[in-house]
Amino acid sequence: MKKVYFDSAATTQLRDDVITCISEVLKTEFGNPSSTHSYGRSSKSLLENARKEIAKLLNVSASEIIFTSGGTEADNLILNSAVRDLGVKRIITSRIEHHAVLHTVEWLQKEYNIQVEFVKLDECGRVDFENLESHLADTSHKTLVSLMHVNNEIGNVLDLQQVANLCKRYNTLFHSDTVQSVGHFELDFKETPIDFAAAAAHKFHGPKGAGFAFIRKNSGLRALIHGGEQERGMRAGTEAVYAIAGMAEALKISYHKLKKERAYITELKDYFKEQLIQNFPGVKFNGNCDNNEESTYTLLNVCLSISAEKAMLLLFQLDLKGIACSKGSACQSGSEGGSHVLNQILSDEDLGKPSLRFSFSSFNKKEEVDYVVDVLKDFVENGV
Repeated sequence: MKKVYFDSAATTQLRDDVITCISEVLKTEFGNPSSTHSYGRSSKSLLENARKEIAKLLNVSASEIIFTSGGTEADNLILNSAVRDLGVKRIITSRIEHHAVLHTVEWLQKEYNIQVEFVKLDECGRVDFENLESHLADTSHKTLVSLMHVNNEIGNVLDLQQVANLCKRYNTLFHSDTVQSVGHFELDFKETPIDFAAAAAHKFHGPKGAGFAFIRKNSGLRALIHGGEQERGMRAGTEAVYAIAGMAEALKISYHKLKKERAYITELKDYFKEQLIQNFPGVKFNGNCDNNEESTYTLLNVCLSISAEKAMLLLFQLDLKGIACSKGSACQSGSEGGSHVLNQILSDEDLGKPSLRFSFSSFNKKEEVDYVVDVLKDFVENGV
């Protein structure tokens, strides 16, 4: 059976060079980086070199990179500490954020009685900046804005610079979940006055279980996980040196190949979009994903005009044909309530139709697009 992987927004395939890097570290660098003997010092050196490499790519200080198990932990660390330790009394966010943010904010509201406000979105899920500024104009509470850079379901790209400038003007902290953009977009956190960000290695061809939080120096944030003094006291627990080394290698390669791979993937996405328009009357693209100027080049969220009966079988049928994609996001695949993102922006009529997220990487080929389109056509026409 032919196998096609179009779910890179959920997780990416490891690059061969990253696998080699991880394997070498597993074999040779088994010392605990907190140990003072030569084995420990060697692992510690590897750890700090990885930190410096990542910091250099984002144009920040190495001390501002804190290693975590992934994006969810990084988001939790930042949001929890902002409320608990920095005195944040109000969080402004949107209803289409990743649940790593939304569920954390919901818990903080119950636990600390903070004020939570949601910025208005247009029909494509874009932030209404006038509305955001009207929220920021109320300076009676210490406030944090949490808005993701690239939406993991519909691909909308937020203007980080514009939000950061607004937050700075109103003396407001700004956190962004950049899990879908680190490794895929040029980011300069020195130029863009963002306070906090989260990233995960497995979104840019690195290993699962490794990520980092960017925390602006002298922010006052404190640890979420307590124990040892690892990560400058910000995150206790022995670091996964092999995974962190693999993450740094993956990020270095991603940025080295960024322009070439972005051009290739954009061409692939455009070809897929053209084929869908030609072959499926009434096809729609959710959010802003069909606009390459306002969405990520790595993702298409497609709404197909087929019956509800067929819709229930579509994802299952694609899987039988060896095609991997998502109904909404991978994090939501077990939910019966559907995508919270699409629920916010689609009409009741379109919510009754199947929406599929196809996400791409440089490992994909045009022939795979043709195969997926043929399978979809066969299903729509014949139900198989």
